[in-house]
Amino acid sequence: MTDSPSDIREAMRALHAMLDSPTIQRLGRAFAAGGQELALVGGSVRDALLGRAGVDLDFTTSASPDASLALLRPLSTAHWDIGRAFGTVGARVDGEQVEVTTYRADSYDHRTRKPTVAFGDNLEDDLRRRDFTVNAIAVRLPERTLVDPFGGVADLLAGVLRTPGPASVSFEDDPLRIMRLARFVAQLGFTVDPETFAAARQRAATIEMVSAERVRDELIKLLMAPDPVAGLRLLVDTGVAEHVLPELPALRLEMDEHHHHKDVYEHSLTVLRQAIDLEGEGGPDLVLRLAALLHDIGKPRTRRLEPGGVVTFHNHDLVGARMATKRLRALRFDKGVIKQVSRLIELHMRFFGYGEHEWSDAAVRRYVRDAGPLLDRLHRLTRADMTTRNRRKAARLRSAYDELEWRIEYLAEQEELAAVRPELDGRAIMRVLDISPGPVVGRAYQFLLDLRLDEGPVGEAEATRRLRAWWAEQPEAEDPDTTTPGRAVS
Repeated sequence: MTDSPSDIREAMRALHAMLDSPTIQRLGRAFAAGGQELALVGGSVRDALLGRAGVDLDFTTSASPDASLALLRPLSTAHWDIGRAFGTVGARVDGEQVEVTTYRADSYDHRTRKPTVAFGDNLEDDLRRRDFTVNAIAVRLPERTLVDPFGGVADLLAGVLRTPGPASVSFEDDPLRIMRLARFVAQLGFTVDPETFAAARQRAATIEMVSAERVRDELIKLLMAPDPVAGLRLLVDTGVAEHVLPELPALRLEMDEHHHHKDVYEHSLTVLRQAIDLEGEGGPDLVLRLAALLHDIGKPRTRRLEPGGVVTFHNHDLVGARMATKRLRALRFDKGVIKQVSRLIELHMRFFGYGEHEWSDAAVRRYVRDAGPLLDRLHRLTRADMTTRNRRKAARLRSAYDELEWRIEYLAEQEELAAVRPELDGRAIMRVLDISPGPVVGRAYQFLLDLRLDEGPVGEAEATRRLRAWWAEQPEAEDPDTTTPGRAVS
């Protein structure tokens, strides 16, 4: 986007279209009647100027939190003051969620990122303390006067991110703003002004002052953005990734002169992009995106140069799964997300080799069973992991996976594969073998499950016969005391 008259007219037209909202007009008139200033601010204005539909409406005001609540109550169906200590109150007006924050003039001690909260007395100073110029634009209400003291509109039209004041001071005040910088690059597709980039590199280590939960939240927003790769590159290039996700820059393995392996860093970013392309109508998938980004993080630890100059990464899938679990735990990710991501990483190499070695139906069943509810994501991850530039090899891999998916569908139709279970459950096993609950039941169940996977459905009678034959070979069958104290085994 360029700063041309037509671009400016288009942006202002989009802004005024939003300002025509009856909700915004009602709020502007109400605060003016109460003798208070009110302005639409921040992301609400930014997105309107970009012609994007916003979700929430953010306002800043001269009114205290109590005064804001008093003015909001007659207009709202609900209101809350959970952020009252920081000057923020919220309400639902005409079905829309609005937040109103008293002008702020915070100060920082630079030992933590938490400010000493202080209320301000004018709009311009409130805008000065915001993270980036594109978020430091306001519209006074109800008169619709644009307030842009730091050139945010020009930066918005030029697609540039910079801070309202000196970037070094801004990032010293709040190191999390460096993560937000990367997030906005991913969300908006903007570039970073050189001074801001230099300051981010200089202050990269201070991100460790920020709680893991806050870093995680910014990382999730970045990953769920339209182009997370651009934001991730910024984290790596500024050195911030070394402190929040060190496994990512570690993928930049030193190339040998004969290039015996791919650039794992670039490969991982390509896999992420290709996984996003495969998401379909379901929208952004955090688990899939994390798995795509981290699927090869085990390679640096498993890299070996074999005789003849061949580079290998044996068991990098298993090592990577453990590393991903450790990193995601450190970032306080949800246990369910951690489990699913690490399992996908563990399984991501399972398919490769299918094209060279014919899989039995039993192998296909195991593939489905091991993937479980992650099968669809595993399909997408595996296809995204095909980044070879050799067209013939790429076509062969795609064809092989097409065939595998077809076989899965065919066997599923024949056998209800997604719900593979032995013909006998735990209760039936105990009844047939006349044993009590214990480890033996689990071993018997696994025997029957392996039988089911290897041979398909065999029927309850045959499963019972095979189970009894298996039991006759077990040492516990000769010693009733190890299975059912005080009972004989028939």
